[in-house]
Amino acid sequence: MDLNILNSEIQEFIDRNIGVSISKLALLKNPFPEVQWISILNQIEAKTKAKDKLPNWFNTKNIIYPSKVSIEQTSSEKTALYKSTVVSGSSLIDLTGGFGVDDYYFSKSVTTVNHCEINPELSEIVAHNYIQLSIENITCHAGDSLNTLESLNQKWDWIYIDPSRRNDAKGKVFMLKDCLPNVPDNLNNYFKNSEAILIKTAPLLDISAGVLELENVKTIHIVALENDVKELLWELHKDYLGKIMIKTVNIQKDKTETFDFIWNDQSQASNYSVPLNYLYEPNSAIMKSGGFDEVSHYYALNKLQKHSHLYTSANLISFPGRIFEIKNCIPYNKLEMKTFLQDKKANITTRNFPETVEYIRKKWKIKDGGNSYCFFTTDENNNKIVLICNKIQ
Repeated sequence: MDLNILNSEIQEFIDRNIGVSISKLALLKNPFPEVQWISILNQIEAKTKAKDKLPNWFNTKNIIYPSKVSIEQTSSEKTALYKSTVVSGSSLIDLTGGFGVDDYYFSKSVTTVNHCEINPELSEIVAHNYIQLSIENITCHAGDSLNTLESLNQKWDWIYIDPSRRNDAKGKVFMLKDCLPNVPDNLNNYFKNSEAILIKTAPLLDISAGVLELENVKTIHIVALENDVKELLWELHKDYLGKIMIKTVNIQKDKTETFDFIWNDQSQASNYSVPLNYLYEPNSAIMKSGGFDEVSHYYALNKLQKHSHLYTSANLISFPGRIFEIKNCIPYNKLEMKTFLQDKKANITTRNFPETVEYIRKKWKIKDGGNSYCFFTTDENNNKIVLICNKIQ
């Protein structure tokens, strides 16, 4: 870690160039020869990435940033804040500390936090940044986290792990055993040190596959930010053998949508109907969860078709997702399309439909945009239909 990067003139230069093209800056002569030009450019690029994702870091003086890749891979402050509501107690150890955003928020919920990072330079950067951020209850450890876990030799209220995929596993289906650390192989060891484990994985991981790989899963949190699923959180408790709770969370600017249900609960069945007055499209966290019958049952909504994952009702209700008023329901044929949509402007979505959005636009010369929202889907009798709607939410 080169502390010369904290020179006030260099920091002012970095701030002045936030958002400026790095490729253009790279052509300039380095005005600060005491620091490598590539290091300064990296700070500009990484801090630009942090502006919206990590506002506390961005707005704090003398923060040092790692590579832009580390910033891209780290949790956002909003998802880290959510994680902090899952844990509590007097002690937590993070075995895969990274840039330390999660631990910053864990430190608000847990008395003492230990940050483990195998990269010594990154560990040093994180320790420096915590001082700038006025965080005093996090201890940083450089080196292999399993060695740290063994040397500290204590019981923890929580162990937190954010495993990363190995480079040699890129071509494979995403499995936890393909990650570092290999959580399934180390679970017994982890449970010797804590009775509660929180694991963060990418949304690419299939929920059913994760349940098969792990043991003692109590709760799975599916966390979306502005309707984009960012991470899965696996909450494990020693010796737990009960039903698994699925918690879906969609964090938005002005509200947070939540929907919880018991995983693989066979008692929740959907009812089906023709399109009624209103159409409901679940948010991305619910879509990832697979709780389609549970949504239908809980909100007393009818599904259009088993595989369409669109819902309808005669009366308007509050719902975690997009809501539309259905203005027309037409069969998908040449006459109806020419009458209602050809050469017009509309926002198009397909659900359980054999043609792509791009193909439909080209075929019927439909321009993108406008106030009309069209769902190309399939009804209960497997007929192709188009729902022409106005958006409510």
